[in-house]
Amino acid sequence: MRLLLVDDDQHITELLEEALTEQHYVVDIAGDGHKALDFVKTFNYDLLMLDVTLPRLDGINLCHQLRSQKYHMPILMLTACASTSEQVAGLDAGADDYVAKPYKLQELLARIRALLRRGIPSLPPVLKWGNLCLDPNTTEANYKEQSLKLTPKEYRLLELFLRHGSRVLSRSEIMENLWSFDEPPEEDAIKALIKRLRQKLKGVGAVDDFIETVYGLGYRLKANP
Repeated sequence: MRLLLVDDDQHITELLEEALTEQHYVVDIAGDGHKALDFVKTFNYDLLMLDVTLPRLDGINLCHQLRSQKYHMPILMLTACASTSEQVAGLDAGADDYVAKPYKLQELLARIRALLRRGIPSLPPVLKWGNLCLDPNTTEANYKEQSLKLTPKEYRLLELFLRHGSRVLSRSEIMENLWSFDEPPEEDAIKALIKRLRQKLKGVGAVDDFIETVYGLGYRLKANP
């Protein structure tokens, strides 16, 4: 899942980026409203986190612009000011939720998970494909109750496949969902990542072609595992 964090406080963004990355989210950071607009026009985001007080274009006006331009991803507003009038202004501008600073990290992460589920309502809380299970709430994966020890990118890739079922994912889709703007992949990185994930699935008893290569198109989960 790819998130955009829009905040000009470097200390806060560094701490929050670290916490979100530990939860296996891909995070891009914009320090002002105009840069955030550029990011949104370039990448597809599953959720936006906007600080209200931003240089050049504040969070409330940014939110209003995004909604007026028909962007429908969930938006979570963050602010040091918890006044009712500001919360009302943010929600009226199109925000889906509002969190006041300083916030409790576990509560913030729970609100993020809730908004992401709302954005894809057809998906259950625990993702399953045959005997494979992945729980985004605990970031744990297992096959026939055998734990899968995955790196952050392996976890993100497996989650991406499970969220799309048997649909073919192109290399560009995988790249966009697994690597942030500041961390472009090296050549053949996707191929190597697919290979490592296949090996770990095979190590816990999954079939060799659990992840199929669709030549010229991309990759997908094997049907009827």
